[in-house]
Amino acid sequence: MRSRILTRYILSEVLSHGAIGLALFTFVIFMRDLGRLLELIVRNSAPLPSVAEIFFLTLPTALTVTLPMAVLVGILIGLSRLSADSEVTAIRASGMGAMLFVKIVSIFAIGLWILAAVNTVYVAPRSAAALAHLQDKLKSSQASFEVQPRVFYEDFKNVVLYVEDSKSGSGSALWKGVFLADVTTPQEPKITVAEHGVVVPEGTESLHLHLENGTQQDMNPKDPSQYQISTFDQTDIPIQVPETADKPAPELVPVAELSTSELWRRAHAGGVSAGHYLGNSDKQVKARWYAVEYHRRLALPSACLVLALVGIPLGLSSRRGGKSMGFVLTIVLVFIYYVFSLVGVSLARQGKLPPAVGVWAANAIFTIAGILLLHRVDRAPIDLSWLTTGWESLRERISMKSSAEREEGKGGAFEKSLTRTRVFRAKFPLLLDDMILRDFVMYFVMVLTTFVMLALVFTFFELLGDIVRNRISMLTLGEYLLNLSPSLIYLMTPLSVLLAVLVTFGLMQRSNELTAMKATGISIYRVAFPVIVIAAVVAASLFVFDQLYIPHANKRQETLRNEIKGKPPQTYLRPDRKWIFGSNNTIYYYELYDPDQNRFGGISIFQFDPKTFALTARMYAQHAHWEDGLQKWVFERGWIRRFNGAAIDEYRPFEVTTTAIAAEPPAYFKKEVRQSQEMDYEELLHYIRDLQQSGFDVVRFRVQLYKKLAYPIITLVMAILAIPFSVSRQRRGGALAGVATAIGIAILYWVSAGLFEAMGNANQLPALLAAWAPNLIFGFAAGYMVLRVPT
Repeated sequence: MRSRILTRYILSEVLSHGAIGLALFTFVIFMRDLGRLLELIVRNSAPLPSVAEIFFLTLPTALTVTLPMAVLVGILIGLSRLSADSEVTAIRASGMGAMLFVKIVSIFAIGLWILAAVNTVYVAPRSAAALAHLQDKLKSSQASFEVQPRVFYEDFKNVVLYVEDSKSGSGSALWKGVFLADVTTPQEPKITVAEHGVVVPEGTESLHLHLENGTQQDMNPKDPSQYQISTFDQTDIPIQVPETADKPAPELVPVAELSTSELWRRAHAGGVSAGHYLGNSDKQVKARWYAVEYHRRLALPSACLVLALVGIPLGLSSRRGGKSMGFVLTIVLVFIYYVFSLVGVSLARQGKLPPAVGVWAANAIFTIAGILLLHRVDRAPIDLSWLTTGWESLRERISMKSSAEREEGKGGAFEKSLTRTRVFRAKFPLLLDDMILRDFVMYFVMVLTTFVMLALVFTFFELLGDIVRNRISMLTLGEYLLNLSPSLIYLMTPLSVLLAVLVTFGLMQRSNELTAMKATGISIYRVAFPVIVIAAVVAASLFVFDQLYIPHANKRQETLRNEIKGKPPQTYLRPDRKWIFGSNNTIYYYELYDPDQNRFGGISIFQFDPKTFALTARMYAQHAHWEDGLQKWVFERGWIRRFNGAAIDEYRPFEVTTTAIAAEPPAYFKKEVRQSQEMDYEELLHYIRDLQQSGFDVVRFRVQLYKKLAYPIITLVMAILAIPFSVSRQRRGGALAGVATAIGIAILYWVSAGLFEAMGNANQLPALLAAWAPNLIFGFAAGYMVLRVPT
């Protein structure tokens, strides 16, 4: 009977921490894609069941990484808590050895190993294949909604599309002012202009474009004097959906989508044996790729067992530090395991080690270490003083105490420890603030490090198929992950602050430290003040970080990601086949542009009636250059036509001419094609102004501009919001309840923030409101709850 009670007690401790860790780690991975899924819902570009299906089909891939981590965090934090409270000592004093803990915890580890094995070997490949099929099925409907107002969409095959306004309908998009250019012959595009248009998906490979009240204009490239104009009340034009840019070759179907049995068959196709995987022939390389993935699917679930083998003796030996020491050990062990795993996979992929040896190396090393540690802990606790000493040393460095103040505080009373002499009688920070800030900063750094490392590991496995297919070197991969880290730090800092505040004050509440402070007359507001100050500093640092470093890192990581994906290098200046909207109701199209000499090659200009969007003039020139003396463009060897409805009022060929239609200076055509995350606030602001002059849609950019100010502030909001939850009477739950609360708050915030951003991008909300609404909602909630906290 006693054994059953003990088993349930230990399992409940391990299971509760493991479940919280699994939920938290999985949510961290989904933070990257949450905005994309919410935008699908807001834009109605995919049915809600399909969006839910995308979410659930992505889940198994995330669980392949997070399940082993959940096993380790559950065992280490659970057993560390028991060890710190001397419960492990009491159990062992009653005659029960370390093997009792091994038997009990193995129930948890084996259960998650079975779950992980079923997920990785069977569920995840089927989910990946189903997800690819679903995305292919939704490809045409997505393309119809990706065409944004006043943006030139050049992804359709041989077609350039521009619309003045767009509204979402039921299963279709409604367009106003449609400009369609067939660029099969780039020198002389065939133009279709319509007052209204409706686009609906037609199968998976094409769109059906229904146009109303428009004209089609075509000319003979060999004889410019021959020009045809046809009008229509209604017409239908099929448009082919663009193929996926990174679609692999048929013989290299993504390994994530292959069944495990198919991987085994391909790994041994053509009689390739284990000893012949190390060659460099095409057959051997492909077989090696499939063998690496096959063994990886078996090795990753087994990490649940080997990490448990190491975690049990270390958790039983963590007498000092409690849960914090368990968390530190989790970070260290997960980092070491995945480093060994990634190095082994890389060596196996390069043919320097057999696939089985390279992939299973990390498991073998941790198994040996676990057996040795278990043998050692059964006789006496493992000496973790070196880690404890380093941990305490790091805490001391963060603490703001001086040596003299520490000596003075050793013999003082509790009240004396809360105050100290300050120059100019400054009342902040006090020793009390030092203590709180020390713990908060340490938990913040640990949590943030864990989240970033988890995201990097998941990114590696997510890109493994592309790395193998395109033969990317580890140096390139390492540089990509290094440049990806700043944006991950920026993304996960608010969640890390929220969790750090909840854990810090949750532990203080559980150990009655907050009660002692209240007894001395110190208000909860005063206790929370240092955390609010440091959160404000972190928020300001995030904005500065985004201004000075993140844009450059994002630009570099985008270039490296294109290389890993096998895409052509990204070009920021696109002088070939460029479309741009002018300031005088004109559209420019040019085949070549030399920004140094300010010269065009093969330039066409289309002028429109701003009310009806009817074409009023069209001009073509073989060459054009900017004349500084005239401050005008000089066009050479071309023609100009002026229209009155479907009739041609004027046709004039020329050798050299100037025109008032082209009023933009050379700088107008030197705009960079950049992403909002690759610019700081000032650059993005100027970029928006330039795009507006060119007639581009800037709604998305405006939302991102305001988010550059709003997102760092949420760090402060999260710190304030966490205070009432952490100081409530949750002594039994303590820090564990704080972590569960953090997950709930984080999910609510990021879902609401994603929805508001998607609504802003869809022009359903003003950009300013879309960016700041989550901060205002959660800020008011935080203020209200803080004011109701008993002080």
